[in-house]
Amino acid sequence: MKETLSVNELFNIEISKSERLRALLLIGLLAFEAFLLIVIYLFYNEQYFALFNTRIALYAILIFTVIIIFYETLVHYFLGKRILLFIKHRYVFAYLNVFSEISLLSVLFIFILEYTHQTVILQSPATLTYFIFIVLSTLRLDTKLSVFTGILAAFEFIAISIYYSSQFSNVPVDRFHPDLTGMQYLGQGVILITSGIAAGFVANLIKKKMIISWESVKEKNEIIDLFGQQISPQIAASILAKKDELSGARKMVCVMFLDIRDFTPYVESHVPEEVVNYLNKLFYFMIDIVQTHNGVINQFLGDGFMATFGAPVPAGNISQNAVIAAMQIIEKVKSENEAGNIPKTRIGIGLHYGQAVIGNIGSSIRKQYSITGSVVIIASRIEQLNKTYNAQLTISEQVFNQLEPEEKVVFIPQQPVMVKGYNQTLSIYILNEESMKKF
Repeated sequence: MKETLSVNELFNIEISKSERLRALLLIGLLAFEAFLLIVIYLFYNEQYFALFNTRIALYAILIFTVIIIFYETLVHYFLGKRILLFIKHRYVFAYLNVFSEISLLSVLFIFILEYTHQTVILQSPATLTYFIFIVLSTLRLDTKLSVFTGILAAFEFIAISIYYSSQFSNVPVDRFHPDLTGMQYLGQGVILITSGIAAGFVANLIKKKMIISWESVKEKNEIIDLFGQQISPQIAASILAKKDELSGARKMVCVMFLDIRDFTPYVESHVPEEVVNYLNKLFYFMIDIVQTHNGVINQFLGDGFMATFGAPVPAGNISQNAVIAAMQIIEKVKSENEAGNIPKTRIGIGLHYGQAVIGNIGSSIRKQYSITGSVVIIASRIEQLNKTYNAQLTISEQVFNQLEPEEKVVFIPQQPVMVKGYNQTLSIYILNEESMKKF
């Protein structure tokens, strides 16, 4: 049996996919950034030399781009080959990866400062690269990691700025050595931290939406596993809204038992393929009619079935729904007989209304939505009374009392009867098929 993955397992798998996607995005974005820098240099090389008196800054940025692309390629490859190892040590990997990426960028700035002695790099657009790492940290779907990315970027940028502003404090201020004030680098540091916090909020929101989506899918799958094809999509949606009742509840329901008359002789005189085809033809429209009137087929009984109206989800007058469904089934069988689409067929339907205990019964391996109680037994006994009265539909007084006037007129009251499993006389009504309208 195929096990369903837990939400936590699905989340870990999704995180590994996000990390691989993040690595690809960084490769693409940094390569695009390097390409644009080269284009800008070619068109604005005079302005470049107005800021830098050497090409080493440009070379360093290109070298950094190659290094980070190589690094992210290794990350992407590792995640593809060692996904289980990543899931096991996800947080260790994530924090090390953040530290490596941010520190590589900081090392770039240190390299340029050491070899050019020009602090202007700390006021250039290159420092905005920190924000690329902060923005893409949202793909890790972890608030703490995004905040950590922002804080680490701010700390390293401020530390570099403080150190080199003091190193070159005696150098005259000019276009290559602008005055680095605390307001400038501390202000940018605050923005980096704020960006990390904002990215954390976004990551947390995305994570919550994903978990809600997974939980919803899981619940729907559980309903499908439990009911199979017994219910309509509308009822499935209602069950999800009231899923607590699946654990056990008492409800007023109308139970239907349907039996195909003279089925045993038919089976004995026909090959199995013909029997199955015959049942499929009958059950095809019977199931459709039951579901149209908000009923649920609980179980097939070989030559019939048991259906419930009012559980798991009540909808309108459940006894009225059950009676109309029964009448439509009888009318449809009659029309199919007349059209010659099925062998001569007669059915018997019994309906009873009462309280039942509903809920999931079974183990984690196999569960079934079950309807139990005297209402089920009595409905079965009432169906058997059709043979006594040569009728196709017999209902209890409890069902009859809930019908609309136009349905009541087609039923004929009978003398109270005793049925097995019920210690009182039972008032019943049979359908007068001659006065039945088409419903």
